[in-house]
Amino acid sequence: MMTYKILIADDEPDIIEFLQYNLKKEGFDVYSATNGQEAIHLAEKIHPHLIILDVMMPEMDGIEACEHIRENPELNNCIVAFLTARAEDYSQIAGFEAGGDDYIAKPIRPKVLISRIKALLKRIEPEHTGNSETEKASNVSIDRDRYLVLTANGEELTLPRKEFELLALLLSKPGKVFSREEILSHVWGDDVVVGDRTIDVHIRKLREKLGDELISTIKGVGYKYNE
Repeated sequence: MMTYKILIADDEPDIIEFLQYNLKKEGFDVYSATNGQEAIHLAEKIHPHLIILDVMMPEMDGIEACEHIRENPELNNCIVAFLTARAEDYSQIAGFEAGGDDYIAKPIRPKVLISRIKALLKRIEPEHTGNSETEKASNVSIDRDRYLVLTANGEELTLPRKEFELLALLLSKPGKVFSREEILSHVWGDDVVVGDRTIDVHIRKLREKLGDELISTIKGVGYKYNE
């Protein structure tokens, strides 16, 4: 059975001790850092399955640390969850824009935290069927084996996990309108609580990288990939 590696980055020793105690009880391998810069170096060394980042940290905050982590292809499959007392909407959006997968507000009960983490870890491997097939449209294709997006001009793009999964879903049926509920269920899972604006942030990121014309918004319904 796989033992998951979890990296905690927080500048409060009590928080680290609390998280380490509860996560180790569940059988996880737990590592810790006290700032964003240290978290990046440790992540590059141990390749954790999940990173829990506090937003407000010295030297480098969690948002900036997440951006650096998402720029490293070797950490592309790593799940990032923000753990912070800041519940303002703008900080949540900033976290998702940086490539975060979930946002957990302090204080949180141990059982709730463990439940959220287990739900996130269930999504380590993207769900797909077939024998490593490449999903294609007229201008973009997805190579699941290499976790790459291939453009019509031969460019290879490495996307953060959720952007990749969202694009894969839309590309699985070009022209089909996927509702927000379908997108949330397939990409984030029923056990992870995120808002509609989370989808909007990821769609915007995809449009910035692939072009505005490839993904259409169907007002009041959802999104579709244009054939």
